[in-house]
Amino acid sequence: MNTLLMFILADPDAGGGAFTSLFFLAAIFFVFYFFIIRPQHNKQKEIQNKVSEMRKGDKVVSSGGVVGTVHTIEDKSILLEVDKDVKIKLLKSAISDVNPEN
Repeated sequence: MNTLLMFILADPDAGGGAFTSLFFLAAIFFVFYFFIIRPQHNKQKEIQNKVSEMRKGDKVVSSGGVVGTVHTIEDKSILLEVDKDVKIKLLKSAISDVNPEN
């Protein structure tokens, strides 16, 4: 046990460079996971929940920036009314926000 502690506390010039490199690599992975990957997964789940609970008359924004009101909902697509008598069909996977604050 003492040799392990001495290895951890050893001077980097004395051959402990591999351990510190591994430690910093693991630290970078955890930083990326908790600050980038995990929040993105949570946001994606939130958007999927909003899309699954979407109703006729809800205002939506597509990933291409098209804003409109839901006219009809099908299994994998929706009919979006973007202006009076102008409707487009979008896939549900192309919706980036439901009921945006505008």
